[in-house]
Parts: sequence; C-alpha cells; structure tokens
Amino acid sequence: MPELPSPESPSPEPATLYDDLKARATEQRNPHSTQIDTASTREIIDIISTEDHRVPIAVRREVAHIADAVDALVDVFKAGGRLFYVGAGTSGRLGVLDASECPPTFGSDPEQVQGIIAGGRDAVFRSQEGAEDRPEDGRQALEDAGCTAQDMVCGIAASGRTPFVGGALNYARELGCATVYVACTPRDTLNAEVDTAICPLVGPEVIMGSTRMKSGTAQKMVLNMITTASMIRMGKVYENMMVDLQRTSTKLVERAVRTLVIAADTDHATAREVLDRADGHVKTALVMLLGEVSHEEARHLLRRTDGFVRPAIRAALQEL
Repeated sequence: MPELPSPESPSPEPATLYDDLKARATEQRNPHSTQIDTASTREIIDIISTEDHRVPIAVRREVAHIADAVDALVDVFKAGGRLFYVGAGTSGRLGVLDASECPPTFGSDPEQVQGIIAGGRDAVFRSQEGAEDRPEDGRQALEDAGCTAQDMVCGIAASGRTPFVGGALNYARELGCATVYVACTPRDTLNAEVDTAICPLVGPEVIMGSTRMKSGTAQKMVLNMITTASMIRMGKVYENMMVDLQRTSTKLVERAVRTLVIAADTDHATAREVLDRADGHVKTALVMLLGEVSHEEARHLLRRTDGFVRPAIRAALQEL
C-alpha cells in the first residue's frame, strides 16, 4: 500500500496530481475509440456497446471479494450497524441511488443504508467537482452522520484516489468500522487501506476519463450485489420474490398481491383479503396462507425465526 495521507493533508500539488492521473487506469486512452469523433451514429453506439461487454466480465472476476464484503455487512446489520456509502460525482450518486432504493425494495429502515456524496444533497443533481478535493471533508461527513465502530463504510471511487473518499475511509478505520473500497483501479493504487477492496478493471473508457461510463456501470453492478445479497441473507426475500417491500404506491400494492398469488397459489381476491388482515405485511400474509395460521401466530413465528419466511412456514406446519 502507498503511504497514506493524514485526514488533514492538503490536496496534491497540480504537478503531482497530473503525474498521478497519467498513471491511473481510469485515465488511459482507449485504442478502440480513437476515431470515434469521425464515426457515424451507429458506429459510435457499436463502439460503446462493445466496450460495455467488458464490464460484467470484470465484475465477475471480483465475486470472491464482493462475497467477503457481503458477509461482513450481514454481521454489521445483525449487530444493529449501518452501511454508509461515500463517494463523489458519479460514484457518490450511485451510492445515494442504491441506498435510496433499499427501503421500498426491502422494507429496510432508511437509516440502515445511507449515501454520502461530496458536496452534499445539491451535488446529487448538479456537479460540484471541487467538493471531492478535501480528505477532511470526508471525515467530517461521517462525523456528521454519527458513524460508529458498529457501522460499515464503503468508499466508491473509480480512480481509487478521490481525497474525500480516502479521508472518510481513513477515519472509518480509526473508529474501527468495517471498510470496503469499490474502485476500477488495481488494489495497490488505492489511497486508503481497507478490509475488502473490490476492483473490477474495466479498462480505459470510450471517452478518456469519463468514468460515468464503464466504471460507473461496474460500480452500479457491485453495489446492487452488495445490498441485494445482504438483504437476502437478512431474510428479506422468499424464493426469489421481495417479501418486505413497502406498499408506498399502487404498483407496489399490486406487486405484493401478485407475490402472494404466486407463492401461495391462490387467487387475487384471497391474496388481497389476507394481505389486508396482515396489515399489508407480505411476510405475515405468506405465513398465514402457507402455514394456515392466524395473523397473530404468523407474527409470532416470524419473530421466532428472525423474519425468515421458510422456517416460519415449516414451524407453522409442524405445529398443526
């Protein structure tokens, strides 16, 4: 690992940064797109599509490290801790996006997965590139969020050198947090030491340095895997269906009903009626239908099984 800067270290001098950028995998020129400015629309799309095919292969090579991050995160969640994504620019927006989608998808507490972006809320909607330059701001953002040793901090930076992210991760290690880095650069170039580094090497971007493209796609895939797998391990899924989703829209209400229709092999009217008796809780309704128990007994069984549907149904059937 390179020598780590202290959280108060100033941003690199321009010449140093220039030399650093020259060496970064995310800043290289792509030999397959050097004539893209003279290409037809179809040719441009073909070039981009061909390069995008490299992304899932790069992510696939990192599955062992992704699994390590998930196992650590499940331990954090079981102990009552939270996941903080920390990033800047595209990387920060991806963290905010993934965090914001967990509550409606998995019925999780909005505090359980949080996205922190350099520049704050305004940076989600309008680029604030200079906001990433101070490592102490990353530290302060975690302090303001009330981060503790119980939590996990996942830094996201395509280049693996964003000062805001490095500062946050260094502070997280001081606290004793579990730490993860998602970057599209070799592990030995990261600007912070972490427990788990996930580094899909997607190669140079079609447009040099435009890491919202392949790097952003790879990061989105990795974040999806981290939270989805963790929520499955926390009992948020039955078979391959969402059973802790929140009924916050007409679409989600109907998805909940359809889940019951499919899982319990019942009709729409029965599914809706049982869901209403279960106060809209899909897990409870499933146990009621498949375990042939009352609302109260279904809730009791789910508490006994830590919210996992399969063992709750088995217990209900054994007690019949």
